[in-house]
Amino acid sequence: MLKISSLNVNGIRAAHRRGFTNWVSRSKPDIICLQELRAMEHQVPAPIQEMDYHGIYHTAEKKGYAGVGILSREMPLEVRKGIGVDWIDREGRVLMAEFEELTVFSIYAPSGTTGDVRQELKIDFLDAFLPFARNYLNRDKPVVFCGDFNICHTSIDIHNPRRNRNTSGFLPEERAWVSKLLETGFEDVYRSLHKGETDLYSWWSYRAASKERNKGWRIDYHMSSPELLDAAQIATIERAWDLSDHAPVTIHYSI
Repeated sequence: MLKISSLNVNGIRAAHRRGFTNWVSRSKPDIICLQELRAMEHQVPAPIQEMDYHGIYHTAEKKGYAGVGILSREMPLEVRKGIGVDWIDREGRVLMAEFEELTVFSIYAPSGTTGDVRQELKIDFLDAFLPFARNYLNRDKPVVFCGDFNICHTSIDIHNPRRNRNTSGFLPEERAWVSKLLETGFEDVYRSLHKGETDLYSWWSYRAASKERNKGWRIDYHMSSPELLDAAQIATIERAWDLSDHAPVTIHYSI
């Protein structure tokens, strides 16, 4: 059984202070995909670097911003940073680790909540990412894209769909993009194992006691090729941990 977790840490140093290594020692994932590191590689806290994991990172050029990482018990056979689009790669948003049995990506899509300029860049990212991801379907190994896509797909993925229908992260064109990704052949693994279930969220605002009231958004995904969905056994959002404003999304695969 292979256990893969994905977590937007909202700052790896902050997550460390909140008990990241305690979560790892309790949950024991085989692979951990990290997003929003907000640190250079040398700034990853030593206790995290000293864990029994191989760590690879793709950090942003801008200090304290974005960045993704993958921690794995098994050493990757190959690592790839970026997707070949200059501005996306400078922001450290896509990282690949290939293993003997599968290929894993850590993905951090831009947020469009700060205004029109970033929303346009978010759409540019999505437009560039779709053909990039499609190239990994129907290869020799299954693939899973884990991470924070900053989009709720359907109305059951957000606590107040009517009020948020004009909000970045739940815009019609963003939701249509997720549908297109799924139509391409990818599978939303967590949702497939929790069909129709409501109140399942992975991110909560720090304001208004949103987590305590479970007023959240499901924006963190495992998007896999079909054969990995067939192998998926258990899918959990580990909301008991307060490592960041996101919770780890953890799935057991029979690999």
